[in-house]
Amino acid sequence: MATFYFKAVAADGKARTGNLDGESVRGVARELRKQGLTPVYVGTQSKKSFDLKLPELAGRKKRDVLFFTQELATLLNAGVPLDRALAITSDLTERPAFRLIVADVLRVLKGGKSFADSLATHPDYFPDLFINMVRAGEASGSLATVFERLAEFERSRDELRNYIISSSIYPALLALVGAGSIFVLLNFVVPRFAAVFQESRMRIPLPTKIMLEVSAVMQAWGPVAALAITGAAAGLHLYIRTPRGRLWWDTFRLRLPLLGEALRKAETARFARAMATLVANSVPLVQSIGIAGGILGNRRIAGSLESVAQGVKRGEGIAGPVRRAGMFPPLAAHLLTVGEETGKLDQMFARMADIYETDTRAAIKRFTSLFEPLVILVMGILVGTLILSMLLAITSINEVGI
Repeated sequence: MATFYFKAVAADGKARTGNLDGESVRGVARELRKQGLTPVYVGTQSKKSFDLKLPELAGRKKRDVLFFTQELATLLNAGVPLDRALAITSDLTERPAFRLIVADVLRVLKGGKSFADSLATHPDYFPDLFINMVRAGEASGSLATVFERLAEFERSRDELRNYIISSSIYPALLALVGAGSIFVLLNFVVPRFAAVFQESRMRIPLPTKIMLEVSAVMQAWGPVAALAITGAAAGLHLYIRTPRGRLWWDTFRLRLPLLGEALRKAETARFARAMATLVANSVPLVQSIGIAGGILGNRRIAGSLESVAQGVKRGEGIAGPVRRAGMFPPLAAHLLTVGEETGKLDQMFARMADIYETDTRAAIKRFTSLFEPLVILVMGILVGTLILSMLLAITSINEVGI
């Protein structure tokens, strides 16, 4: 008899963790099912990193999972048996680390576990949504269809994430180059002019004098300021890693002009895409809300889903609780109302995801179209002011020489 750590999903969609005595992993998983829980992970050690990695897997892992899902969807639709499909996918996988993951899933599957339970042994790669979808597919005999939907879900999420990242690279690079240029001018170029003026003892133009004072302050206090900024950034990072700090940071980001709205729409699209995938495969609505909330990156929005789940339990439907939560755009509640009235909630969630993925791209484009010229303007003014001040200094030196 040993003590096993477990992570499971209850019927209300909430995660449950704890320790349970049992003779084997399979026995503990069986006991959890008797208690009405869906086991996600059972092992001898607590996976402390699970909750941190689950909402947002590393980019490489996500690409591996996307490839895995697409290949399985293709093979299963072609009538290839599951074990053979996994063996083929393992052979086709280029990255050795993920090839071992697929091989281990196949080993556990051949050992007598269900496919969903086999995937659940690697929660860093396969989140709750993925595992519960596969479980639903196994129960209904539509595993090929499930993997098609999962592939579409992963592909849509990957495309949106790549668009956001690629749109952010140029403005960030522009701001970095501009700040670097100002740093070089103030710390290396301007001090040489200061030495010339000190030797000549001539009258210094006001713009040049201001520039020299700024340069002197930066040289004297620059290291201290850099250390203070680094310390503040490190402290903020540590605070954000706490539950309270993460909630504050996510709330703050939602209030930012332009960017906050883009983030809200991106999270709405992510939530809707997950719900469309889950509801279409007959996963209970309350459980779907809990699973979809787990993959959201913003804890403020994810936390509001608890009240939505409670409203669904009370028989209020989902549109009303979503509207009262106040975290999603107004159109979302109207679309869900139509979905409930027509009995096509899964299709309406999919439509909502399409709408807000498009809106997210448009919002990001608006933000970058305003941010880029703003950075250029600010950096142009700063660099131009420095150059003008140096030109005034050169002119003054020439006049003295005449």
